[in-house]
Amino acid sequence: MKTAIQFGAGNIGRGFIGALLSQAGYHVVYADVNQAVIDKINADGKYTVHVMDVECQDIPITDISGINSTTPEMVEALANADLITTAVGLVILPRIAPTIAQGIALRKAQGCTQALNIIACENAIRASSQLKEAVYSALSEEDRAYADEYVGFPDCSVDRIVPPVKSENFIDVVVENYYEWNVEKASFKGEIPEIAGMNLAENLMAYIERKLFTLNTGHAITAYLGTLKGYGTIDEAIADEKIYEIVHAAMTESGDGLIRKHGFDAEAHYHYIDKIIGRFKNPYLKDDVTRVGREPLRKLSSTDRLTKPMMTAYGYGLPVDHLILGMGAALKYNNPDDAQSVEMQNKLKEHGLIAAIQEITGITDAELVGRIVNAYDTVASQI
Repeated sequence: MKTAIQFGAGNIGRGFIGALLSQAGYHVVYADVNQAVIDKINADGKYTVHVMDVECQDIPITDISGINSTTPEMVEALANADLITTAVGLVILPRIAPTIAQGIALRKAQGCTQALNIIACENAIRASSQLKEAVYSALSEEDRAYADEYVGFPDCSVDRIVPPVKSENFIDVVVENYYEWNVEKASFKGEIPEIAGMNLAENLMAYIERKLFTLNTGHAITAYLGTLKGYGTIDEAIADEKIYEIVHAAMTESGDGLIRKHGFDAEAHYHYIDKIIGRFKNPYLKDDVTRVGREPLRKLSSTDRLTKPMMTAYGYGLPVDHLILGMGAALKYNNPDDAQSVEMQNKLKEHGLIAAIQEITGITDAELVGRIVNAYDTVASQI
């Protein structure tokens, strides 16, 4: 029996990665600190993924178990795993790294020469590489040499909208039909596992940035504009004609930057943009704008979905007016229940708009900063 450890038994873990692994014939062990979820997984041994889209279906997920990731049993489970995946959020990766390091050390101590691949399925650029760095810092020199030979950390790009919809059975999950899981082929160690739905990518960065600059960029701008106009969900916001126009134009601007950078076929990429916006319109998901807009400081940082696509297009001398308008809307995001939103609003008050923009985005170009200031001042009037 093949065993996969899925760190993170949240909606993405259960509704996307863990579900694909179970369907591929793995016994999936969900590792999490939420004891209620772990107990329910162990009690039922199954749950249902509800695909809510133009065509709806229910997919039963079976052959699963759960383990509290803080217990000593976790290390032994890692030592005997065939594959490890994560869906915990980027900030949590350093917290699970020491446990993964202990599992690798135990594999070495037991003389295991079976290759192990660890794939961080996070909404971030090269998350597996970041996890590898944290894991290696917790390994001895000998264990690092062992890991160099037997442990792979393939980076990946993941794409599926999994909103926090409450089901009668609280471990059931609602998802859209569309998904992409692109994994860097060259970084696997040993035999590459055959998993339906996992695409082996030769040029992963192109996939990563296509998703980041398209889905993530458009999703975030829709959320921030929707919040400004008082909408509660993404489908409500994108149905607003003015918001749709701004979002589509911003995604086209970011897409033109991608086309120049990666040599994408322009017509195919514009079709991809239309497909992504079609996903925003899915009325079954009821995806809350506060979920999509959360953590605005991260989303406005120099490597993320707002600043990076704008700077990429700007670097090629392309128009970026609507991307900048989206950044202005993000800076206005004021949600007292979101710690980063509170921190951002405090920065704006304490340091002033110009200094705060420079600190948050890393942009020092005075002309660009001035355009962002103007977008901040006028975005509400443009929707």
